[in-house]
Amino acid sequence: MSSAPGSSVKILTVGSAAGSIRDLFAKVKAIDAKHGKFDLVLCTGDFFGPPKVGEEYGEEDEVIQLLEGKLEAPVECYIMQGEHPLPSPVIEKFAKSGGALNTNVFLLHKSGVMTTAHGLRIACLGGVYEPNMFSAAQTVHGFVSPYFTNQTVEKVISNTMTQSAPSTKPKDTSYGSLASIMSTTSTSHLLDILLTNALPAGITHLSNAPLPATDFPTNLEAEPVAELVLRTKPRYHFAVGANPSKQGHVPLYWEREPFLWDNENGRFTRFVSLGAFGGEAAPSSGKKQRWFYAFSISPLSPNDPAPPRPTNATGNPLAQRGVHRGIKRPIDDEGENFRWGNVKQGAKKAKAGGPEGKPPEGYKCKICESTEHFITDCPDRAKPNEGYVCKICNEPGHFVRDCPTKHQVGDTGGRKPREGYVCRACGSELHYIQDCPSASAQPRGPRARPKEIAPDECWFCLSNPRLAKHLIVAIGTECYVTLPKGQIIPTHTKDNFPQGKIPSVPGGGHVLIVPITHYPTYASIPSDLSGPIVGETKTVPFYQYEVNADSPCMFSYKSALHAFYGKHGAHPVSFEVGRLSAKGGHAHIQVIPVPSSVSAETIANAFTSEGTRLGVEFEVEEADAGREDVTGDRGYFRVELPDGRKLVHWLKDGVPFSIQFGRQVLVGLLGMPERFDWKECTQSDEDDRADAQAFKDAFKPFDPSL
Repeated sequence: MSSAPGSSVKILTVGSAAGSIRDLFAKVKAIDAKHGKFDLVLCTGDFFGPPKVGEEYGEEDEVIQLLEGKLEAPVECYIMQGEHPLPSPVIEKFAKSGGALNTNVFLLHKSGVMTTAHGLRIACLGGVYEPNMFSAAQTVHGFVSPYFTNQTVEKVISNTMTQSAPSTKPKDTSYGSLASIMSTTSTSHLLDILLTNALPAGITHLSNAPLPATDFPTNLEAEPVAELVLRTKPRYHFAVGANPSKQGHVPLYWEREPFLWDNENGRFTRFVSLGAFGGEAAPSSGKKQRWFYAFSISPLSPNDPAPPRPTNATGNPLAQRGVHRGIKRPIDDEGENFRWGNVKQGAKKAKAGGPEGKPPEGYKCKICESTEHFITDCPDRAKPNEGYVCKICNEPGHFVRDCPTKHQVGDTGGRKPREGYVCRACGSELHYIQDCPSASAQPRGPRARPKEIAPDECWFCLSNPRLAKHLIVAIGTECYVTLPKGQIIPTHTKDNFPQGKIPSVPGGGHVLIVPITHYPTYASIPSDLSGPIVGETKTVPFYQYEVNADSPCMFSYKSALHAFYGKHGAHPVSFEVGRLSAKGGHAHIQVIPVPSSVSAETIANAFTSEGTRLGVEFEVEEADAGREDVTGDRGYFRVELPDGRKLVHWLKDGVPFSIQFGRQVLVGLLGMPERFDWKECTQSDEDDRADAQAFKDAFKPFDPSL
């Protein structure tokens, strides 16, 4: 039976079940019988384990048995997303039920906040932290992605201002009304319990508690989680700290001393990292990791006295970190409630500052300098200053908001673009790319040759004066070859990677093959124009030519690179991210040399295993399939292996895909994970020029353009 509101609540928190659902429920039942009764169970980390890829769940799978109610939890359980994407049947059930997976098991949203029937406020930030994905993603990642993003963290902050609870009932039709919003609005960001998969950066600072491993939690700290803790000041924070190993991440138990919050009526936070249920022993002690934590907690009210200070309390390890990226709305600018009442406002909102609505003393309208009215009431507000030119029609005399051409339509019915705009999908000047039939999911009609876009917009167009032309190593009739900025292969810093599998190709060898004419992807090139471009790019099967400098391959750049790499004990892996988006892009294929000792099968397994972990599914094309181009109107990621086989992943609408996926796999395969971020691998122009020259000199006998 649940505790009454305001009374003490008894909670059991458990570590990652990793798919052992039946065994976990049995253990929870035994603990509850011996130490209970517990009001609820919080399941941290990976409840389901890695999802199946390319294979369906059967009736015998515990996931299906849970969803069908054949596996019953002995106590009300709340689960979260850990380091893996969630199984597709779970996501489908979540979408239909709003969180209830069965009678007693509820899935918390990746950025979820709920208020229990006892009055406790519990928040969850699911997923893992990857800096590039965190800062680059423009949308909140769902359960099919293992990552959380900047927007995910912001959503948690926003959701802390609402009060909600999981429900098995249909959605309330009054949701979104003024009355329902006001009735579910909280007055504080403060939380009772926070669940995260990642650990907050700096959590071990000021602590004397023995660590379970020497490098705990160095490789798993997340600055955004520290920022979230700073904003919400949870009374309990549970996470899944792990020790990197050859077998993956082994969750480790570590309980920190409580740490204090200044000016919060004696508030303090208890932080606990839990080991996995049935997990491995700790590397330092050899003992099984503690995987559960039981405690009692009572909801707090503003009038409650300050709690007694724990005798082992420390200073706050996060207090000096400050709030950095990812949280845009400063909490200090809010009053009691960010939606209703007591909201502190800046001077621009203080229209009622003077008598009868007049400006306060000293105020001057910025348009006419009058002291009698606000700028919003200025009679001259409709007149632009002398010299102002409308950015839409390039005419003076009116603001953009009043432009007579503002609502003109283009040739496809959408808004007409501004002067100089060129659709990157078809080259038209008469519609935006989001209104382009060629970039939609509809069948494509005939298209004209794409026109050149503004030269200062595309980093791959040769007409761009800011293009790094000193990196170009070959120019053909339809394509050119260039070294990238921050290539994967280290050239001047090889000694920094003693364990790396570094090929000995002069200049590094990591290159891009880029069509000279601007197209978003290879698949978007019109069929009547694609022949020469694809022909100059594609690979002739490796068994059709000899790897011999005296008899160079003259078929295409890919084939020439295959022969060139072969002379230096390497073979190529190439990939393309074919993404059609409103931002456009310039088609290019990346080609990276890998030591010949690393087989094509090993490379294929690296891509498929990492894909399995991230929910990226591949289709396989054999070397003699006769397809060089990917057809269709959807986005894709395509890898070509040294033996000619190709792996294709079709991008799905609304499902995020990292454009750095190919690089992520290869730096891991080559034993140089530090080379993941290309920005961290950039070097001086002098070193770049030296690499380009070394590559050109060595590639000259193989260059099909010479």
